[in-house]
Amino acid sequence: MDRKAFGRMKKGKLVPEARIDLHGMTQDQAHPALTRFISESYMRQMRLVLVITGKGKERDEPGPMPVPRGVLKHQVPQWLHTGPLRLMVLQIAEAHLKHGGTGAYYVYLRRHR
Repeated sequence: MDRKAFGRMKKGKLVPEARIDLHGMTQDQAHPALTRFISESYMRQMRLVLVITGKGKERDEPGPMPVPRGVLKHQVPQWLHTGPLRLMVLQIAEAHLKHGGTGAYYVYLRRHR
């Protein structure tokens, strides 16, 4: 992605061609849904899509292991950088406030060849 397009994306001036909302899904539900969404978007030759993860709930659960806020928020970038999705994804960036801010990601897809 060139610098000018990246700047426009970060300012929220590029409009995503498609979006998926993963709110309320478990990891077992969200991962296949995300894989299907990215694959379909790539096959339709879309370039910029929006993945909404939500910010996560504040957790007050006591225990020896701290639970990170927003499991999907942390897992989605890892999923996009591994497996078959890494071949389709060119870049991932946190969305502009008008597209969800810290609870969403812009995913810039490679050109379909």
